[in-house]
Amino acid sequence: MRVLVTGGAGFLGSRLVERLEGEGHDVAVSSRRDHDLTSMEDTARLFDETQPELVFHLAAEVGGIGANRANPGRYWYANLMMGAHVLEQARIHGTRKLVIAGTICAYPKFAPVPFLEEDLWNGYPEETNAPYGVAKKTVLVGAQAYREQYGTNAIFLLPVNLYGPGDNFDLETSHVIPALIRKMVEAGERGEQEVVLWGDGTPTREFLYVDDCVEGLALAAEHYDGADPVNLGTGEEIAIGDLARLVRDATGFTGTIRWDTSRPNGQPRRRLDTTRAEELFGFTAAVPLEEGLARTVAWYRESRET
Repeated sequence: MRVLVTGGAGFLGSRLVERLEGEGHDVAVSSRRDHDLTSMEDTARLFDETQPELVFHLAAEVGGIGANRANPGRYWYANLMMGAHVLEQARIHGTRKLVIAGTICAYPKFAPVPFLEEDLWNGYPEETNAPYGVAKKTVLVGAQAYREQYGTNAIFLLPVNLYGPGDNFDLETSHVIPALIRKMVEAGERGEQEVVLWGDGTPTREFLYVDDCVEGLALAAEHYDGADPVNLGTGEEIAIGDLARLVRDATGFTGTIRWDTSRPNGQPRRRLDTTRAEELFGFTAAVPLEEGLARTVAWYRESRET
């Protein structure tokens, strides 16, 4: 099958491309250098060149709390435009199926835990990442509207926070796990006895190992053709304070953790109900958090040595 993966050079996309090529598919990868998906002209050219039968739309502009606070306008605009343009070109080109990756940031700030897909519209997202979350949620509306009017087979998945080898470890734009790993590895190397982390450690998060997410994407592409959004996650949450202690153990950092409570916590709790994914296309996560952290720390250490 001819498959297009937008964001295929990124953290999640590169793992998906590797799997698809291993299965014998003809895979095209879009990059911002060659095709700016915020431009309809560039998006049309990409579809003209690749003529895909299946599209995974993974391209996004995203980061942690700090990056979201610094780029609210850009994150809203870029993610909204990319999603709209990919949808429109999938319609024009008669793409057989479009798999869109949404975001857990689309859920309301105070959504009941665990997050059910039915609660997606029952409140406004957490303020620090609301522009990004609202943009992605608008793309869901577009996918459902295109299905209704044009018969476009677009499905929308909501992956929880991802982590794993190959993640973004830039402290300005990274998410919490790579940021914790880098801070503790480097503090240990410098012989420091303390790391300072944002917030107070009480918020909870759920984390999905990147290869588990790839499995979920592949299963959904093969078996799911519905209009309703579907969560992808583990169904397990952990407090950021407990996560920090797990990362400290995984990295061998022996110092103390100090919380900077002048910094924002973000959303109070995140945990998904993953029943729909299991029932509709048989997805359950396989990699436990401690095992995934160990793999990620090992990859980070090796990548810095090469």
